[in-house]
Amino acid sequence: MKSKKLLLTIVAASALCASTALAGDIYRYTDENGNTIYVDRPTGTLGETRLNVSSLDTDYSAVQARAQTRRDATTAKAEREAEEGEKELTRSEKRAAAAANEQQCQGYRNQLESFITARRLFRDDGNGERVYLSDEESQEARDRVQALIEENCG
Repeated sequence: MKSKKLLLTIVAASALCASTALAGDIYRYTDENGNTIYVDRPTGTLGETRLNVSSLDTDYSAVQARAQTRRDATTAKAEREAEEGEKELTRSEKRAAAAANEQQCQGYRNQLESFITARRLFRDDGNGERVYLSDEESQEARDRVQALIEENCG
């Protein structure tokens, strides 16, 4: 029984202290170094001013609305950044594809040059033996490579 009274007294004192802390006065003064000081009790310093501070209850629905607005803005920003990242990836993919195409074109040009400058063209028969191409077959090989260059290299 005595502990219940003590507990009740402590709870009441806490509530009283909490309410006085919320409703307390604020005082402002300037110290000898020119710094503005704010305190919750009068100090008796010359030039001390009691500030008229008031507060309102928190509007929780307004707080939730502001928080939702911030979340929506953050989500929209993340989506925009993701889209920009995809666009950048597409650009880098295009650059990579263009570089690969240029490398392939250079290979076609090198092959055509070697076909033109070679005295005779040949192919491997699968057993490591060379089979020399006729003049018509050599010209067809050059024409095929030329067509690949025109088709893929502009």
